[in-house]
Amino acid sequence: MRAFARVVETGSFTKAADSMDLPKASLTRLVQALEARLRVQLLTRTTRKVTVTQDGAIYYERTMALLNELEAIDQGMLHENSKPRGRLRVDVTTLTGSRVLIPALPDFHERYPDVEIALGVSDRSIDLLVDNVDFVLRVGPVQDAGLVARRVGQILFCTCAAPSYIEKHGLPREPRDLDREPHQAVGYFSSRTGRVFPFVFHRGDERLEIEGRRRLDVNDSNAYVAAGLSGLGVVQLAKYAVEDHLARGELVPLFPEWHHNPIPVYLVYSPNRYVSARMRVFIDWVVETLARRGLGPT
Repeated sequence: MRAFARVVETGSFTKAADSMDLPKASLTRLVQALEARLRVQLLTRTTRKVTVTQDGAIYYERTMALLNELEAIDQGMLHENSKPRGRLRVDVTTLTGSRVLIPALPDFHERYPDVEIALGVSDRSIDLLVDNVDFVLRVGPVQDAGLVARRVGQILFCTCAAPSYIEKHGLPREPRDLDREPHQAVGYFSSRTGRVFPFVFHRGDERLEIEGRRRLDVNDSNAYVAAGLSGLGVVQLAKYAVEDHLARGELVPLFPEWHHNPIPVYLVYSPNRYVSARMRVFIDWVVETLARRGLGPT
């Protein structure tokens, strides 16, 4: 059943086998044996893709309910008062992972020494089912209505530039200056769509979206910070990522009369995912850690 469910979720025998750490041939035999026992075709296979039959879709829905119940039973049989244990697969954004969660992880490991964490750290969008991830930490609105999204924090933004940039190009006086010579902005683009995110500014009821004159766009948060520090242009990014640089004068905040509205942070997971004890304690720890860094929800 688990092998069949992973093929449905990943859309591929190869990906399903990799996620379960099984040879592809072994996983294929498991699914074939299941179909033979049920005397029904669950999957349609072609050279290009695997699709679920109508019977397969019905079986998958019932199977997930049963598998979640089995996992709950397994967790309960590990003794009611036992500490959370097992492996978690989590995906977080680059800055949140490197600047907030990883420095705080010794605290989590001290509390829960039997929980292992596989932490994916990147700015790319992932598919929770295909990548077999327990949950992800996402910044901004969650587009997929089929996922469970719990708001756990918010990110404040800062628009800034390096002293070397200001020395060369002068101090921009208002956001619109970023669209004019001699100023330059560094863009940040989505790894999934390639879209460059505009600079956003608010002042009272006024809202501006500025594209900026750009010679460089990046799609990694650490690279974005490095570009700002190198004087390549004005950047707009999470304030917590540059607090130390601002304090040391390596970056200078701009446009004090304008601000960027806070962006919500969500913990996102599949509604079919059983929320185990190890998952619950890690979620609670993430919420606590964000709040401790001043990133908690208002």
